[in-house]
Amino acid sequence: MAEVSPPPSPLAILVVDDEINIRKTLALCLEDERHHVTAVSNPADALAEASRRAFDMAFVDLRLGAERGLDLIPQLLAGSPWLKVVVITAYASIDTAIQAMRAGSADYLPKPFTPAQVKLVTRRVADLRRLEQKVAALQDTLGTSASATPEADFASTTSPAMHRAIHLAQQVATTDATVLIRGESGTGKGVLVRAIHNWSARKDRPLATVACPSLSAELLESELFGHVKGSFTSALRDNPGRIEAADGGTLFLDEIGDMPISIQPKLLRFIQDREYERVGEQATRRADIRVITATNVNLERAVAEGRFREDLLYRLNVIQIELPSLRDRKDDIVPMAERMLAFFTKSKPRKVLGFSPEAANVLRSHHWPGNIRELRNVVERCAILASTDTVTPELLPGSLAARPPDPLASDGPLIPLDKLEELYIRRVLAQTKSLEEAAEILGIDTATLWRRRKKYRI
Repeated sequence: MAEVSPPPSPLAILVVDDEINIRKTLALCLEDERHHVTAVSNPADALAEASRRAFDMAFVDLRLGAERGLDLIPQLLAGSPWLKVVVITAYASIDTAIQAMRAGSADYLPKPFTPAQVKLVTRRVADLRRLEQKVAALQDTLGTSASATPEADFASTTSPAMHRAIHLAQQVATTDATVLIRGESGTGKGVLVRAIHNWSARKDRPLATVACPSLSAELLESELFGHVKGSFTSALRDNPGRIEAADGGTLFLDEIGDMPISIQPKLLRFIQDREYERVGEQATRRADIRVITATNVNLERAVAEGRFREDLLYRLNVIQIELPSLRDRKDDIVPMAERMLAFFTKSKPRKVLGFSPEAANVLRSHHWPGNIRELRNVVERCAILASTDTVTPELLPGSLAARPPDPLASDGPLIPLDKLEELYIRRVLAQTKSLEEAAEILGIDTATLWRRRKKYRI
C-alpha cells in the first residue's frame, strides 16, 4: 500500500476577497488542513493585519470592489518579502496571469476553484516553506546564519544597554542556565539566541525553534513533545517532536508568553526534570536540552491575569536579558543601515555606498515600531530601488519620511491632543497581534478602535 503523504505544516494565511462567501469557503478549506487563517475584505485591512503579524501565504482577489488586488501585492511584499501570494480571480486570462506574476505573485487560481485545487496550491507553498526552513536550519548548524547577517554584528553597537545585554549573553553561553530574553518585537531576540547557541559547547548540536503563537494548543504540544500514530485525527505517523530532535542542543521557545496555559505544566516538568511523554504514549522519555525563551509581553502581568503560571516564570527567569528597542539606540541606526545596505548590494553591479545626510536624518528621527526587522525591510527596499551610489529620501517609504519624532519622548515636541492620540494608537497597533489585544491595552472596545482607525486613516 502506498504511504500516505504527511499533511502540510501549518501556515499563517491571509485571505483578501470582497465576497464574504469566498472568504468563508477559503477559510473552511484551509482550516480543515490545520492552517491559521485571517480573512479581510479590502486592501487597507489586509495591510493592517500584515503589519501586526507575519503571514506565510496570501490569497488575493484581483478585484476588491473599487480597488485592484494587483496594487496590493507589492505593498504586501514590501513588508514581508518571504510572503507567497496566490492571485484568485473570476476574470482569468493570460494577460491577467502575466500581470499577477509581474506584480510578484507566486501562483494563480481562477474562479470557480475546488477545495482540491486550493489544497494543492497550499501544499506547494507549505513544501517551499519547509525547504526554506531546512536551508535556514542548515545555515544555523554550519554557524553561518548568526555571522552572515548585519543584524548580528553586535560588536559595532555604541549603546550601553546593548553592550550589557551582549556581555551577559556571552557569560551565560558557556553554561546550561535557562535564559529569558525580553524585548519588543523585532529587536533581534532570535539573532541573540543563535549567537548564544553558537558561543556554547552545544554549537555542534541542533538549535530547535518553536514559535508558540503559531499553533493551537494541541498542535503545539505535539510539535514540542511529539506524538504517536493515531493519538489524534491527523496523527498519520509517529512524530518524535522538537525536543527529541534537538537532544544535546538548544530549544528556543519564541514568544513564550503566548503559550497556552494547558501546556505550561508539561513544559514546567520538562524544565525541572528533563522528562516528558509523547502525546498518546505512556513511556517517559528524557532529553538533554538547554532551554532559551523570548517574549515581548509583560509576563508578570500575564501571571496576575491568570494567563501564565508563576512557577513556570520563576523557572524560565534564571537569567534575564533585556534587549533595548531601536529607538533607544539612535546612534546605531545609520551605521546598522549602512551595513545592511552593503549586505543587500554586494551582488549588484553598481555599488550603493550609503545614505545622503537628508536620508540619514529621516532614519534617525523615525520611531521604528518594528525595530531592526522594520529597518531591514526599509534598507532592502532601498537596495532594490537605488539607481545611484547614494540613497536619498525619495527612495524611503512615504510613511517613514512623513512620521514625526516621538511625541512621548522627554525631548519630543508639544502637539495637539488628537495628534497624540493618533500616534499612540499607531504605536499600540504596531506592537500587538490583533485588534482585540490593541483595544484591551487602549482601554476601549474594538468598535471604538475601528472608528479611531477610520478617523485617523490608520
